[in-house]
Amino acid sequence: MRPLAITGARVIDPASGRDGVATVLVRDRVIAGIGSDAPPAEAELIDGSGLVLAPGLIDTGVFRADPAACHAGGITRVVLMPDQRPPLDDPALVAFAQAMGKPGVWVHPLVAATRGLAGQELAEIGLGQAAGAVGVATGRGAIASSAVMHRLLSYSRAFDLPVVTHAEDPALTAGAVATEGDYATRLGLAAAPAFAESLAIARDIRLAEATGARLHIRQVTTAEGIALVRDARARGVAVTAGVTPAHWLLNETAVAGFRSFARLSPPLRSDDDRRAVEAGIADGTITIIASGHDPRTQEDKRLPFADAKPGMAGAETLLALALSLVRSGTFTLVQALATMTAAPAALFGLPGGTLSLGSPADLMLFDEAAPWRIDGDRFTGAGNTPFDGLPVAGHVRMTIKGGELVWRG
Repeated sequence: MRPLAITGARVIDPASGRDGVATVLVRDRVIAGIGSDAPPAEAELIDGSGLVLAPGLIDTGVFRADPAACHAGGITRVVLMPDQRPPLDDPALVAFAQAMGKPGVWVHPLVAATRGLAGQELAEIGLGQAAGAVGVATGRGAIASSAVMHRLLSYSRAFDLPVVTHAEDPALTAGAVATEGDYATRLGLAAAPAFAESLAIARDIRLAEATGARLHIRQVTTAEGIALVRDARARGVAVTAGVTPAHWLLNETAVAGFRSFARLSPPLRSDDDRRAVEAGIADGTITIIASGHDPRTQEDKRLPFADAKPGMAGAETLLALALSLVRSGTFTLVQALATMTAAPAALFGLPGGTLSLGSPADLMLFDEAAPWRIDGDRFTGAGNTPFDGLPVAGHVRMTIKGGELVWRG
């Protein structure tokens, strides 16, 4: 391939702390140089003046690998949940999932924790890892049995695989579509108490502490849950937490008018919980921000609220919504990008998320200040987003995967 040189951009590499204008040279699909040297004469030039150049985003815990949406959002790698059809509980299915996005987006699958994601019999975790799985996941739901969860954590520790959990007590949340409180009562929605999350987190943290396993709670959305994670991390438990933008930007009032696009899992919480999530991001309790990309069809969403499927399309809006943390003063730009690049790469042992020499040339070039309005009807795929109509800033101009330009916006 012809070498590629990106000049004049503000280059940010959260993994190393680099932040400054430089020229980045790509050769043979890897980062070949960063500095002030003139690019070689044979290189294809991209003028990045006024833009930010950073590693391509790594989106953790998506339910569908959607290359077009990922490219529009600056995402070059996804960690795929096992909730597929059929579930990723077999090594052959894991291997197929790993290959399906290449070369445009690299998919790193999570093997199902239990057969059929039924929460009863452990799946072939070791063989799943050999087939390409970078972790184990319980899927959209939690494992109800503490005994099964204990075996899962013990077994996963032997393979040094992180266990990704959904933190809601299934006995309390069965049939619920909202968070218990005055607002759900006024709307007449079946609701579960917010502490259904903290009960699940407390159990899983205790089991992780007992087994020495690595635990990642995909979404922590309540003040009590965040406090449990914060305390566990302080005493050395190998637990990490993630969240999606919806749970620090929206609260339970977003379901007003029974807006099914705001039906999520976990459900939106009170404003006190929303503020606690933002505080948890600020103090480092929550280390990973992900899109929660779970696009649904019109038939799944345009139903009465209680009948609609939970989930939202999030890949195309991940960067712009995460940059709200920079504008609010919660994070620097380097810190915000770290939650979507270096942190997920470290957790799952992925080769991307950095601009170090020799690393894959997975890059995004974006305009931090470019204003635009989220319009689900213009998404490359399903447009079921609770942020429809929201004005944001931060627009991806180019996405480069393995040294090739795959998106220009």
